Amino acid sequence: MKIARFSTGGDPRYGILDGDEFVVLKGDPLFSGFDTTGERVPLTDAKLLAPVIPRSKVVAVGKNYVDHVAESGGEVPQQPLLFLKPNTSVIGPGDAIMLPPQSQHVDFEGELAVVIGSIAKNVGAADAAAVIFGYTIANDVTARDLQKSDGQWARAKGFDSFCPLGPLIETEFVVEDHSVSTKLNGEQRQSAPLTDMVHGIAAVIEYASAVFTLLPGDIILTGTPAGVGRMVDGDTVEITVSGIGTLRNPVRRAS
Repeated sequence: MKIARFSTGGDPRYGILDGDEFVVLKGDPLFSGFDTTGERVPLTDAKLLAPVIPRSKVVAVGKNYVDHVAESGGEVPQQPLLFLKPNTSVIGPGDAIMLPPQSQHVDFEGELAVVIGSIAKNVGAADAAAVIFGYTIANDVTARDLQKSDGQWARAKGFDSFCPLGPLIETEFVVEDHSVSTKLNGEQRQSAPLTDMVHGIAAVIEYASAVFTLLPGDIILTGTPAGVGRMVDGDTVEITVSGIGTLRNPVRRAS
């Protein structure tokens, strides 16, 4: 089931994709379930928004594909390498990634994102599926020069607009059957099966939930494969996860 958060000119609404229409839900399905209003909205009349705004945090996993570790240097982490992005970094499909004046080198990183559906603390890997609401697509935008100069990742990963999400949440998704790819201005730059992750999703949830409580709507970014690259003003980034769709965002220089 594909679920969207969208607008028709007023407050955000939620709907289940049915062909070329959204079946409108009574509220946020993370908290209100899947009761419908009986209304349908044509896809062409809806502006897609970020499918979820994390109420708490975005948890990301660094260096989680061996080929990306090889291109970026260092060693493959023996345990998931976690960092956080603020929820103010989240934007939706079609929204502009804004290149900040503090950085001269901003990279795209296409990733599968996990949407947490229930409170999760000390969840074992065997029980991880029970706390997952669904899956979407993310771009873990990174100011690479600041990441190197700062020696830690908070500023480099945390600017406003540095976490595009969307276009939809897929609640029925078999990770092992799918792949992630990224195009920059129509040219493919990244492509890998999701099975290439060093630390699988269940292991990441177990590790992360032992550190901090995961809340409904929290996002886990699962890492990026090789091929990350620089974006400049005027570019368009398209990240596709088979079985979910394509997240597309223009790139603009902030004034």
